[in-house]
Amino acid sequence: MGSFIDAVGEFFANLAAVNWPQLLLALLAFGGYLTLRARASYNILRAAYPGADMRFPKIWGAYFAAYGFNNVVPARGGDVIRLFLTRGAVPGSSYPAVGASFGVELVFDAVVGGLVLCFAFTQGVFPKPPDFSKLPAFDIAFFASHPQFTLFVLTALAILALIAFAVLSARVKAFWARVRQGLTILFDRRRYLREVFAVQFAGWLLRCTAFWFLLEAFGVGGSVRNVLLVLGVNAVAAAVPFTPGGAGVQQALLATVFAGTADGATVAAYSVGAQIAIAAFTFGVGLAAVVWIFRFRSFREVIAAGREARATT
Repeated sequence: MGSFIDAVGEFFANLAAVNWPQLLLALLAFGGYLTLRARASYNILRAAYPGADMRFPKIWGAYFAAYGFNNVVPARGGDVIRLFLTRGAVPGSSYPAVGASFGVELVFDAVVGGLVLCFAFTQGVFPKPPDFSKLPAFDIAFFASHPQFTLFVLTALAILALIAFAVLSARVKAFWARVRQGLTILFDRRRYLREVFAVQFAGWLLRCTAFWFLLEAFGVGGSVRNVLLVLGVNAVAAAVPFTPGGAGVQQALLATVFAGTADGATVAAYSVGAQIAIAAFTFGVGLAAVVWIFRFRSFREVIAAGREARATT
């Protein structure tokens, strides 16, 4: 925690040195990345519900709301918000089908994320998994230092997931059919590659562009190698969602990865500055979507409405 607070201090101390035009370009590119991700989600849902009168702005708004919320609140509570808002945006849809449709997006993430991590581990600067326990980030260091406990937690989560599926399938006869409905586009390989994988790849290129400009804006230096290392860091941080956006994990990994590229103060300013910029941008756009598209006054009101809907369902 102390190292993260120090990094925040470095960020504000170096605020005047930030290249604001490049920071703005980075946020615009990141917004384009999320928009294309939302478009892929829309295409997945359109395949699952071909006759539904759904509107892309609502799918886009739900995606931004979830991403912005996850960057401010830990434990990925935004995913629940997205599930509720998306189901309401698709007439006649069900929670199992909509939730399964979100899983389709992970196919691309697994393929590209695996390739990025393979590249990162070959560069000689990215710490190997056994060395994660030495990083100054409590969440990832704790799990890396206690592999048996980590295995127990993962096993317990898997068992709970199986129990939840069993209960749901027992209560709702059509549960598995609805899950399959959410995965419809995967059974049409050409359509999946054209409407999901290709769209996500275009979004991924915009994401790379965003991090290039962020690295330039904070003085670390943009390059293909540096961008891929940042993406590798993000992939690890996404697996440990105990802080908003995996902030502590990202800060610790970036300090190690860029130790020989820029001075510590510059890397610390980037690690926190990029996180704050993306969090503020996505949270602001997400809140605007909640207010102007879905007509809720706050994220809290969305959560309350979601609880009421779950109780009635």
